[in-house]
Amino acid sequence: MAIVDMSKLSVIGLNDNKPDILRDLMALGVCEINSQDEKLLDSQWAALIKRDSDSNAGLNADVKISEVSSAIEVLDKYFTGKKPFIKCRKPVSESEFEEKNSAPDETEKFAIAVNEKYKKVLYLKSEENNLITELSELKPWLDYEFPLEMKETKYAAVIHGTIPETVSLSELEAKLQAEGNGGVISVVSKDDKTVYAVCVCLKEDKDDILTILRQEGFNPVSFADISGTAKANTALCSEKLEGVKKELLSEEDGLRDMSQNVGSLEFYYDDLIIERDRYRILSNILRTDKTFYFDGWFVKSCEAEVKALLDKYGCYYEITMPEKGESMPILLKQNSITEPFQAITDLYSTPSVNDVDPTPFLAPFYFIFFGLMLSDAAYGLILTAGSFMLLKMFRLEGMMKRLVKMFMFCGISTFFWGVMFGGWFGDMFGISPAWFNPVQEPMTLLVFSLILGAIHLFVGMGLKAYLLIRNGQALDAVCDIFLWYLLLIGIVVFALGGSISPAVSEIGKWMTIVGVVGILITGGRHKKGIGKVTGGLGSLYGITSYLSDVLSYSRLLALGLATGVVSQVINTLGKMVGGGFIGVIVMVVVFIIGHTFNLAINTLGTFVHSSRLQYVEFFGKFFDGGGTAFNPFNRRTKYVEIVKEEK
Repeated sequence: MAIVDMSKLSVIGLNDNKPDILRDLMALGVCEINSQDEKLLDSQWAALIKRDSDSNAGLNADVKISEVSSAIEVLDKYFTGKKPFIKCRKPVSESEFEEKNSAPDETEKFAIAVNEKYKKVLYLKSEENNLITELSELKPWLDYEFPLEMKETKYAAVIHGTIPETVSLSELEAKLQAEGNGGVISVVSKDDKTVYAVCVCLKEDKDDILTILRQEGFNPVSFADISGTAKANTALCSEKLEGVKKELLSEEDGLRDMSQNVGSLEFYYDDLIIERDRYRILSNILRTDKTFYFDGWFVKSCEAEVKALLDKYGCYYEITMPEKGESMPILLKQNSITEPFQAITDLYSTPSVNDVDPTPFLAPFYFIFFGLMLSDAAYGLILTAGSFMLLKMFRLEGMMKRLVKMFMFCGISTFFWGVMFGGWFGDMFGISPAWFNPVQEPMTLLVFSLILGAIHLFVGMGLKAYLLIRNGQALDAVCDIFLWYLLLIGIVVFALGGSISPAVSEIGKWMTIVGVVGILITGGRHKKGIGKVTGGLGSLYGITSYLSDVLSYSRLLALGLATGVVSQVINTLGKMVGGGFIGVIVMVVVFIIGHTFNLAINTLGTFVHSSRLQYVEFFGKFFDGGGTAFNPFNRRTKYVEIVKEEK
C-alpha cells in the first residue's frame, strides 16, 4: 500500500547480443528504458555514440499490423459463432504462442486474402446499390416505348422530364400553344407527387419550350450511357443484379468460413505488436560500432532477476538508488482490499515522488460515501451480485477489473446503509430501518454527513502534516496544520461542550483562542515587513474555506435522499393503476423500468460525487500528483496474455 521502490539501471552490452537481451528483457517486463534525447544533445556523448534505430523495420511492422488489424475487423463482422459480452485476453503459454506463430508467412497471406475478398464484397455492394438505383430510375418509364437515348429527330426535339403533380397539364399545353411554340406533352406515368412526361417540339423552339416548362417546375431527366427502351434496360439490369447478388452471397459465405480462423490472425497480430515494440525501443538505445548503451528504472524487488539476465549475456551494468527528490517513474502497490480503489487515484493523477499513495486513505471513505449516497439494500445486492458475476464470468484486467471490483465492494456498503435506513427498492416492502429513515429525519443524516466530512478533511490535513515532517518541516506542520486542528476542534467543543459540562465548553474556548492567536502570529512567517502581520489575517480568513469544504459533504444527504425519494415515486406510480391482472402487469413493468433507471442514474451520480469529494476536498489538502506512471518494456498484447512458463 505504497509507492514501490525503484532502482536506477545503466547497461552496456555487445550489439551481437542486443536482440536476445531485448527479447528477454521484454519478457521479464520489469524495466523501463529511458529516452536518450538529453545525451544526444550533449556534445561529449554525441561525439561517441548515435541513436540506435531501425525505422524501415518498424514501418514494415506497422504496415503488417494495419493489414492484419483490418482483416480481424472484417472477420469479426462475419463471425457466426457466439461472441462474448466482454472480450478479454486469452491466457496462453509462451510455447503455445510460439507454436501458433510458427508460420507467419502463411498467416500474412491469409490476412491479405481476407482483405482482398472484403474489397470485392464492397465493390459488389456498390454495384448492387447502383443497379437498384438504376432500376428505380427506370421504373416510371417502363411504358415509354421509344429508345431512351433518342433526344431528337430530323426536325423535332424530345425532352424527358418530371412535372409536379399539382401542375395542370392541359393549362401547361395551352400556355405552350399560346406562345406559338407548339410543344406537345405526353404523360408516361405518375405517382402521388410527380408526373413523368415527354415533351416533343420543333428543334428550333427547344430553348423557348424549356424556359416555359421550367417556370412550371419541369425538371429535365437525362439517361446518360443508356440505349434502348426502359423495359429492355430494366430486364438487363435485373439480370445483372441477380448475378451480383449471387456473387456477393458467395464472397460473404467465403468470409464467414474464413472467420473460423480469426484466432490465427489474433495471435499473429500480437506477435507483430511485440516485434514492432522491440523496434521502437531502439530509439531509446545508444550505440557504437560494437556496443550499445541504455539506462532506465526497474522494480527494486526484481533486482535478482535483472542481474541474472544481464550476467547471462556478459553485460556491464550499474545499479544505483535514486537520489532524494529525484524524479522517477511511479508504481503503486496495493493489497487485495485497497487495490480496486486505485482506479480512483489513477483517474485523477499519478502521485509524484514527494507524495504518499492516497489510495489506502481514500478507500474507506469512498466505500462509506458511495453506500451513503446510494443507500438502498436491494440496489446494493444487485450491484454486488452483478459485479461478482462479471468478475467470475470474464477475465477482466487493468482499469476495468479495478472498477468492477470496486463497485462490488461499494455494493456491500450500499446494502449496509440500505439496511440502516430501511431502503429496499425504496419503501416497496415496508421494512423498518435499523437506524433511522433519512426521508423522515433528513437533519440527522445531514449532521452525520458533516461529521464524516470533517473526519475526512482532518485525515487529509494529517497526511499533509506527515509530509511536512518527513521533509524536515516540522515547524510548518505545527503552524499550518496542528494550530488549525486546535482552532477547528476548539470551535466544535466550545459550541457543543456546554451540553456536557461548562468545563468542557471552557476548554473549547481556550483551544479556539490559542488556535486563533497562533495562526495570527505564524501565518505571515514566510513574508517580509507588513506582510508578517497581514499574512496572519489572511491565513485566519482560510477558515471560510474549511467551512465550505465541510458543507460540500451535504451532497451525501442530497444523493441519499434522491435515491430514496425517486424509488418511492416509482413505487407509487406502479400502484396507481389498481388491482387485477392488468394492474399487476403495469406495476411489474413500471417497477422494472423505473428501478433499473433509478439504479443506473444514481449509481453514476454516486460514482461521480464520491470521486469529487476525494479529488477536491480530500486531495486538495495534501496531494500534488503530476507523477509519471511506471511504463515497463514488456509485451503489450491485445488478444492473448502470454503466461510465463516455469523453468
